Amino acid sequence: MAGLRILSITSEIFPLVKTGGLADVAGALPLALAGLDCEMVSLVPGYPAVMEALSGRRRVHDFADLFGGPARLWRAKAGPLELYVLDGAHLYQRKGNPYLGPDGLDWPDNAQRFAALGFVGAAIGRGLDPKFLPDVVHAHDWQAGLAPVYLHYGAPPRPKTVITVHNLAFQGRFDAALLASLRLPPEAFTMEGVEYFGGIGFLKGALAHSDAITTVSPTYAVEILGSEAGMGLDGLLRQRAGALHGILNGLDGEAWNPETDVHLAARYKRAVMARARAHNKLALQRRLGLAADPHALLLGVVSRLSEQKGLDLLLEAMADFADSPVQLALLGSGDPQIQQGFARLAAGAPQRYACSFSYDEPLAHMIQGGSDAFLVPSRFEPCGLTQLAALRYGAIPVVAHVGGLADTVIDANAAALQAGVATGVAFSPVTRDALSAALRRTLALYRQPKIWRKLQANGMVADFSWEQPARQYAALYRHLVAA
Repeated sequence: MAGLRILSITSEIFPLVKTGGLADVAGALPLALAGLDCEMVSLVPGYPAVMEALSGRRRVHDFADLFGGPARLWRAKAGPLELYVLDGAHLYQRKGNPYLGPDGLDWPDNAQRFAALGFVGAAIGRGLDPKFLPDVVHAHDWQAGLAPVYLHYGAPPRPKTVITVHNLAFQGRFDAALLASLRLPPEAFTMEGVEYFGGIGFLKGALAHSDAITTVSPTYAVEILGSEAGMGLDGLLRQRAGALHGILNGLDGEAWNPETDVHLAARYKRAVMARARAHNKLALQRRLGLAADPHALLLGVVSRLSEQKGLDLLLEAMADFADSPVQLALLGSGDPQIQQGFARLAAGAPQRYACSFSYDEPLAHMIQGGSDAFLVPSRFEPCGLTQLAALRYGAIPVVAHVGGLADTVIDANAAALQAGVATGVAFSPVTRDALSAALRRTLALYRQPKIWRKLQANGMVADFSWEQPARQYAALYRHLVAA
């Protein structure tokens, strides 16, 4: 089959704007597909950081009234990324978080802001830009979820559609009274359409009307068919199980490479890892004000502070290690109660526990390169990318046995250690006691340098590049177009 054209619709894209793993995927997948005869162009909102990064703009279309004001669609580049940018000042020219206002709450017009993104994505899918007619429209998460819906209820031509669920917990639910103002037809408001518990469900509509549904790991694709992880959408997902595919995320090998990482005090290859990681550990301890103790087990966390991520369990579990040679380096923000709890922990023992409640990409790299073990105790985790970076950097991942964490980390149980394939420590169920037990196992492994070095080496040679996932996406696109 000849080369394919794919329109990716995403509310964030690395390195321009990022709040989580969605941005990493949206930024890496187009580049990974380029060598597979697939041209992917990404439609993104014109946030201030996006507009500042553009070069080579070409005006595609002017909208006199796009959900409350005029807007313009640009085709442009940002570094190696090929973009469509929706430039609507009334929708996107706001500083800070793409989804939240200064008060920490959702922007009150998020329904209109992201309906506009889907509406314009659907228009591109139907040929708004004669120079780029997509074979496939690939929407990411609820923010792009109305694109397949607009295409379903709109006039032909209609490209094939894919929705990727990065996290089913975020669904984009809004009041039913908005139906007409969101330019959705009355017939869309049914159980088979966007109607969801009496309101409008952006993600629900996408799951109902996309030709294919993907999640970001095989295990998560199975988990969401059940009531616990299905978040109220498991019934629909079971109906559409034949269209559901689990494709594990890859890791951007250029952004996350200990051999070239400019944020590390010492760069390293696997063969010379020990001395460089010791130097990075010391640099991290000094940066965060921790005691410069080479023998302490330094635990790293880079995460949103939330119950989903299990950070409340970690906060409780740290009390079990008050008398153990354990340090903690935490980077992230989120739930105020969890954040305040970690702040108190750090204030009580600043040489053992350090917390930075911010977004700090250089520090995230330092934690990967300098921590001994890296914690991801999530109650559910669609894929997870931080544990993939930890594996590549030689930080031993300690993870809950769920979702993509189960797909990527091989627990250091007796059989895996004997076979020489273990890469980390996994625990189940996701409770404080199980997490504490996993940390005690980790501390015991750390005291056995030969086994620890083998775990590090196994993780560093594991292939979690975008090569295989990109091939799977390309095969899915071609299957849809040929059908």
